[in-house]
Amino acid sequence: MTSDHQSPDSSRVPGLLPEVPRQGGYGPVTDGAWSSSPYRHAAASWGAAKSVGSILFQQRELIRGARSMFVMNHPTGYDCPGCAWPDDKKLTLDFCENGVKHVTWEMTPKRVKREFFAQHTVSELADWTDFELENEGRLTEPMAYDEQSDRYVPISWDDAFTLVGDVLRGLASPNEAAFYTSGRLSNEATFLYQLMAREYGTNNLPDCSNMCHEASGRALKASIGTAKGTCDLDDWEESDALFVMGVNAASNAPRMLTALANATRRGAQVVHINPLVEAGETKTIVPHEIVDMAMMKETSVSDLNMQVRPGGDLALMRGLAKVVLEAAESDPTVLDRAFLEGFTAEFEAYRDLVTATSWDEITAQAGLSEEEIRRAGQIYLDADKTVISWCLGVTQHEHGVDTVREITNLLLLRGNIGRPGAGPSPVRGHSNVQGNRTCGIDHRLPAWADNLDEVCGIVSPRANGFDTVNSIEAMNDGRVKVFVGMGGNFVLAAPDTVYTAAGLRKTELTVQVSTKLNRSHLVHGRRAVILPCLGRTEKDEQASGLQGVTVEDAMSMVHISHGKRRPASTELKSEMAIIAGIAQATLPESRTPWQWYVDNYDRLRDVMAKVLPGFEGFNELIKVPGGFRIPQPARERVFQTPSGRAEFSLAPMPNVIPAEEDVLILGTMRSHDQWNTTIYSANDRYRGIKNLRELIFLNEADMRARGLAEGDFVDITSTSRDGSQRTLRRFRALRYDLPRGAASGYMPEMNALVGIADYSTQSDQPLMKNVAVRISKSA
Repeated sequence: MTSDHQSPDSSRVPGLLPEVPRQGGYGPVTDGAWSSSPYRHAAASWGAAKSVGSILFQQRELIRGARSMFVMNHPTGYDCPGCAWPDDKKLTLDFCENGVKHVTWEMTPKRVKREFFAQHTVSELADWTDFELENEGRLTEPMAYDEQSDRYVPISWDDAFTLVGDVLRGLASPNEAAFYTSGRLSNEATFLYQLMAREYGTNNLPDCSNMCHEASGRALKASIGTAKGTCDLDDWEESDALFVMGVNAASNAPRMLTALANATRRGAQVVHINPLVEAGETKTIVPHEIVDMAMMKETSVSDLNMQVRPGGDLALMRGLAKVVLEAAESDPTVLDRAFLEGFTAEFEAYRDLVTATSWDEITAQAGLSEEEIRRAGQIYLDADKTVISWCLGVTQHEHGVDTVREITNLLLLRGNIGRPGAGPSPVRGHSNVQGNRTCGIDHRLPAWADNLDEVCGIVSPRANGFDTVNSIEAMNDGRVKVFVGMGGNFVLAAPDTVYTAAGLRKTELTVQVSTKLNRSHLVHGRRAVILPCLGRTEKDEQASGLQGVTVEDAMSMVHISHGKRRPASTELKSEMAIIAGIAQATLPESRTPWQWYVDNYDRLRDVMAKVLPGFEGFNELIKVPGGFRIPQPARERVFQTPSGRAEFSLAPMPNVIPAEEDVLILGTMRSHDQWNTTIYSANDRYRGIKNLRELIFLNEADMRARGLAEGDFVDITSTSRDGSQRTLRRFRALRYDLPRGAASGYMPEMNALVGIADYSTQSDQPLMKNVAVRISKSA
């Protein structure tokens, strides 16, 4: 797909799909007709079981794939490489449909060998869809791009490391390299990666957090002194009310359905806040509950669904705070006065701000009636203990930081922080994205940098590095000449697809550490190498024997993961070994014992225990079944803010209503049969879609206003903050239950509409859920 970006780089970039998409978009090319019909069934249930069976059959892993269910998320097994939802120690089979898909996709017997690359030029592969690329199977040996033949050709590991090291040493400045990670890297490999980058001399460590939960970290740090949520699974199980905001639980964190079902069974109230009413926000049959499955016994997972206007979450939270403060006028016990006086700052100023905000302003910005907001407010008032959880539907907006701080404001009013069953609980995406940030993947210097320098004998650079958006801009203007990607599919995950691709093509070298072939291998620098790594499910054999690695889930639990399967190829290296190989080739005078760490990961964990707060005794802590929880001062009501108290935010309420009547606010999202940029099929079961990805969901009244009928081809045009325009052509317009003025469509197809200038000034996150678009019928 192309973009109408008004710049010299606006022409078609080799390696991206053509302007008129094939049926299936970035997914598989399909022969069947597309269809759309409402999904009426419970989330998970037999539909999930059928889907699991289908993917096991397609990948020819019926036996070994089924066995994986008994070791995935088990204390003696491996952590699911999918989402970051915490493991439930009370469950024997703690897995979900999408986790099985993810693991089976990794365990496939299919292989991409040197013969495959000899048969296909990069230009030819550029016309394949991403499904077709990944479906070829696992990469088996290092490959280097040969410009003369336009093919990837075999290269030895030593030569690959030498190539990377020579280019990195030849740069004019370490800041001409960017070291990206997608969020799947283990804690150990993360620590080694950031150590390499900082010893090399740069803080250019962009990551996927820059695109998803940066707003959460900045907001929570400002409000309560920690960049993470304070809740664990026990808190979810003790809460009287759960508010779940901007997340499609059935697809993005399916194991959350168990917690939601348990909550409603014990009488807790569950409120979902999302422009779309998703399947996971209504009812479920959890597959591991065998009796319920056999009897088709559905469990409600919602007491109230609120279809908020895109970006209207802050207004809704302020409306709920207004309900609380109004109730406190007649019943002072509604507020936790002791907590407010002893642990918070700026309460009176916040109370005055809420009082001065009119109901008309709140309802207009939230897109909800006063009656709806008061109903949700009463649920909050009736609950002694409340957890508020949120995901990208909250953070990927201009005012994401202010919104998360407003969520915290609401919790503070009733002392719902620092006690069991209550608190903020962001839903993280990739399996170790939170651990990546904890262990040092950050373009800003970590607070523990002095420890790092003292223990490891280096001098970390003090200046901020490039985040994701900065890195894309720097590649385009020549300031970044080397891009190293540890996992992921950067060109499709990032905003402004054409501009991102153009930047990668301007680099001297791109290095992709991957398990499978993807689009980012085809959109490459002048030189390029693909370094294949072990998957999470595979045995990691080093000099001292089998190794385990750790990950941190979304609730700060750290636990060890042991692969169980024979590696897909004898040529694969662990991510630790690959990082060490690059480091040794790049820093020949380094006194860091890179290979010594790789020989036995316990050695690196001993170093991490001296550097990272909360990791003291690391090697002993991970021997405990289920691992350990990183201590959080805010959970104990110790707020490490400048005032030493939890800080109320006094942000003004933004105007999120478009000035022009013909503008809709588009949010990008995943389909159900997809994980990040990996697309398993062109179906989206929970939204009733078959054989179609190039679509846009619209409110029925918005369709009528534009003279559109179901299935009409439309062109979608966005106008960036810098005035440039981007257009996607011939997408199907489909009716969906959305608020008036809202629209939705799939990523990565629609990432092309998000301009590089379209990022939050509060968090620097691309505005993936707040794209202003105009829709017109295709010619």
